[in-house]
Amino acid sequence: MFDNYEWFKMKVLTLTKIDLNAYKERQMKRRIDSLISNSKLDSYESYYKLLCSDKAALKKFINYLTINVSEFFRNPEQWKMFQELVIPMVQQKSGRFKIWSAACSTGDEPYTISMIMQKHFPISKYEIIATDIDDEVLEKADAGLYIDKSIVNLPDEYKKYFEKINNKTYQISNDIKKYVQFKKHNLLTDVYPSNCDMIVCRNVLIYFTEEAKNGVYKKFYDSLHDGGLLFIGNTEQILNPKDFGFTSIKSFFYKK
Repeated sequence: MFDNYEWFKMKVLTLTKIDLNAYKERQMKRRIDSLISNSKLDSYESYYKLLCSDKAALKKFINYLTINVSEFFRNPEQWKMFQELVIPMVQQKSGRFKIWSAACSTGDEPYTISMIMQKHFPISKYEIIATDIDDEVLEKADAGLYIDKSIVNLPDEYKKYFEKINNKTYQISNDIKKYVQFKKHNLLTDVYPSNCDMIVCRNVLIYFTEEAKNGVYKKFYDSLHDGGLLFIGNTEQILNPKDFGFTSIKSFFYKK
């Protein structure tokens, strides 16, 4: 549709530190071309100039690229398995159990983890860090406001942690919020957290190229303690987990 996509990718890397080469090209290019058309522009050059001069356009661009789709207890059966695997691990660990929610989007996932952990353990037994590349979704996560569709799979026992603001908006309790630490982080370029007992990264790496995806799996391995767990999404699968030092123990769960 437009020329000079290679040039545009280089410029975006300099401007945002987002390497578009790490994303599946056909899918990503289609998304960007749609943004350009919706902006009523006719080239990558003109769109890049817009991104440089208009902070709102740049923010929209980054948010659109990072494909933020999330909800509480997304794929409930997987969260049941999460509890079955993690609770015994936390009980056996002498120190604090460290969980990293990578590419956490609007916070639904780490807050889900926080609710589960609070049900079973005092805060002295665990810590939760949550990261994402997108400033806008981190702001939303910190605000803790969610529409009704986000909590459609929420079990009844956890509804006490939400206050209804209006017909479609709910505020999550500070009792859940205060135990999650949010930080900005780029999976492709930034230093990874260390000494993790579990990493949760779901339905994100499907947008990466195989090379970029493999690099992330290797870094996840380095971030985990021996015996640590990696929990990925229902749209993903590590075809050769042994190549990265992992063993598949359940669907979507891998052990270092």
